[in-house]
Amino acid sequence: MSHSIPGLPPPRPIPLKERSSVLFVEKGQLDVLDGAFVLVDQNGIRSHIPIGGLVCLMLEPGTRVSHAAAALAARAGTLLIWVGEAGVRLYASGQPGGARADRLLLQARLALDDAARLKIVRRMYALRFGEDAPERRSVDQLRGIEGARVRETYRLLASTHGAQWDGRRYDPHEWDTANLVNRCLSAATAALYGITEAAVLAAGYAPAIGFLHTGKPQSFVYDIADIVKFETVVPEAFRVAAAVQRERPLDGQRISNPVAAVRHRCRDQFRRTNILARLIPLIEEVLAAGGLDMPPAQDEAMPVAFEDRKGLGDAGHRG
Repeated sequence: MSHSIPGLPPPRPIPLKERSSVLFVEKGQLDVLDGAFVLVDQNGIRSHIPIGGLVCLMLEPGTRVSHAAAALAARAGTLLIWVGEAGVRLYASGQPGGARADRLLLQARLALDDAARLKIVRRMYALRFGEDAPERRSVDQLRGIEGARVRETYRLLASTHGAQWDGRRYDPHEWDTANLVNRCLSAATAALYGITEAAVLAAGYAPAIGFLHTGKPQSFVYDIADIVKFETVVPEAFRVAAAVQRERPLDGQRISNPVAAVRHRCRDQFRRTNILARLIPLIEEVLAAGGLDMPPAQDEAMPVAFEDRKGLGDAGHRG
């Protein structure tokens, strides 16, 4: 079965910087009907989704995906991410990018080289805090210093926006046990992690190979997202939480669903800060700090049998 639109060539990815950020979907069937990517609800009502114009779709409980929908999303270079309630727990993700062996090998070399890894961690620290990291510190020591600064940043932002704050605490397996402000923060960071993972894959790298964070499927995603989260999504979470706690409107509107409000404000913030155009250059800048060159192809490697046409998408997109 062909998943292309009749009369048109098959869809090909466009760069992330030209897309909208993230869309959360729940309780419906994703399918391709009459050449269009749609969400069909229990009453059979279709909602059209411009799949090629999105960075990622966050699929919450109650969502089913047809083979045709998964295939079309992959061809369009749009990441599908299966998440728990409010996007807090990630179960699985599709992989429309990550198709560059040279970049994957470079990333692995940088992570395995102690000197290069330290340079990268120091660069991430400088980008995040606007000042150089203390000299003669190991990665573990810098992780501890950064953790203390992050806790203080949370406290200051909570105070600035008037939110009640007693620390970042939540259990991804028990979403309902978290307090309001932690639920808002989790919803905000989930949206940022989604578009960041899509950017990592679109740039041709592996989400799991991190430098400050290690041992998680999204370690590199956390490395990159943490650089920008305090200027983008975290303030929005505190604004929403403070408005709900104080029972006052935010921008003239009463908030009945804090998680939905956080998501909408994060999407607006992504547009205002042009974050989709910044993420891939940010990834490249961080990795360049390691000072290693892209590995050349091995002399004994089997040559490519069929050259792919140059697409409009980013380096890691397939097709």
